Amino acid sequence: MSRRLSKELEQMQKSFANEFNIKLPNNEISHWIVGFEGAKGTLYEGEKFELQFKFPNSYVEPIESPEVVFLGKPPEHEHIYSNGFICLSILYDEWSAAHNVSSLCLSIQSMMSSATIKMKPPNDADFVKQATGRGPKSYKWTFHDTKC
Repeated sequence: MSRRLSKELEQMQKSFANEFNIKLPNNEISHWIVGFEGAKGTLYEGEKFELQFKFPNSYVEPIESPEVVFLGKPPEHEHIYSNGFICLSILYDEWSAAHNVSSLCLSIQSMMSSATIKMKPPNDADFVKQATGRGPKSYKWTFHDTKC
């Protein structure tokens, strides 16, 4: 796992240094904090966000996606819950070994950029209450077109 993540970290720092700021809490390669700003010309322009990535041991292949959540105050977006959970199929059912940290970050940024209004998911309060103490990968997500 650490060899693949080291390569991904190097690639992110080299190719996306202007878009994403990466920190490794406690210098652990399996735990990343990725900071970024909302893209120019979008509802989130100039706003700062942080994503937490936690990588499973099986990320070597990687046969399993990392756990990705927003830290702090997440953006108001219909696919992002107020607890930071993200409803995005490539983080769950549509995960592929072809994905990497940069593709996930760009996909999340793209999902945010496509928003035309700021709004929470319809069942946000109920979901967040139910999710207390659980991680996003403990759910069976259902994706209907663009709704979660």
